[in-house]
Amino acid sequence: MHPSRRQIILTFVATFGLTALAGCASGGGGGERGPRRDPNLITAEELAPHAALNCREAIDRLRPRWLRGRGGATNPIVIQDGNRMGDASTVLEGIRAADVESLRFLSPADATMRYGTTVTTGGVIEVVTRKR
Repeated sequence: MHPSRRQIILTFVATFGLTALAGCASGGGGGERGPRRDPNLITAEELAPHAALNCREAIDRLRPRWLRGRGGATNPIVIQDGNRMGDASTVLEGIRAADVESLRFLSPADATMRYGTTVTTGGVIEVVTRKR
């Protein structure tokens, strides 16, 4: 006896549904991971274990790609509490990680939209310090 067309379709749907359900239930198989972090933001909470470092060292450990130019890109510039400070390679060494509320990386395109065409091809690192 041959299965009917309806039985074949129901078997296919049931198999496909169980496979999809098993994929969703697995949660990606990565074990217990914390909340997904923003690759363009470093918060004070994330900086806390690195409080003894300066911002350049902390970024090197947490988001090293921020400081690596792509192609012929120059270093990002630093804007600290709304003020343009200069090139990231020197400015970030003078800012203690313990004094920072957040660091945010803006791509060259995002930086140009926010700050105009005077920013470098390396983007911008915005530094917001803790209010004392």
